[in-house]
Amino acid sequence: MLRAIPFRASVIEGGPDDALVAAAQAEPAAFAAIYERYLPRVYRYLAAKAGNPEEAADLTQAVFLKAFGGIGGFRNGNTPFASWLFRIARNEAIDAHRRRRPSVPWDALSGFEPVAAGSPEADALQLESVRELRRAVAALEPSKRDLLALRYAAGLTAGEIAPLVGKSPEAVKKQLQRTLRQLKENYREDK
Repeated sequence: MLRAIPFRASVIEGGPDDALVAAAQAEPAAFAAIYERYLPRVYRYLAAKAGNPEEAADLTQAVFLKAFGGIGGFRNGNTPFASWLFRIARNEAIDAHRRRRPSVPWDALSGFEPVAAGSPEADALQLESVRELRRAVAALEPSKRDLLALRYAAGLTAGEIAPLVGKSPEAVKKQLQRTLRQLKENYREDK
């Protein structure tokens, strides 16, 4: 039977990842704070990689189950906890991609949806701009789309992305700058 160890969730939830991990390693029930903190970011990242929202939800569940099972083995060293968690998410996305083999559906990203501007003309223009941006993103290499998904859908920093892609944080920053520059050029060419 699981013995409940009291902890102050309000202190842990807003604290650094180190405190969350230590609490979850000491008491499995404390993993809920990690789940609540990272669920939106993990889901957004996987939604950028998955074929549909249901698959993204399934992958998200698999990520947190693996993280829950492996939290005891996490050692805070050179790799930040977010990088460790998103390595699991990235591996789940890669495995799912190998099973299905379609392209990345950027339409599934809720962050790319236009906000109503108030007039039908403005809404139509904004919708067309979003479509052009999607086409420009789709034209990027898969590794560059993955980098954008890690940075903007998952909200990871260059330092958190670096261990995932095997590069230094500075190299990740440069690659992101180049990718954004290329995206901007592709977007302009579409207009």
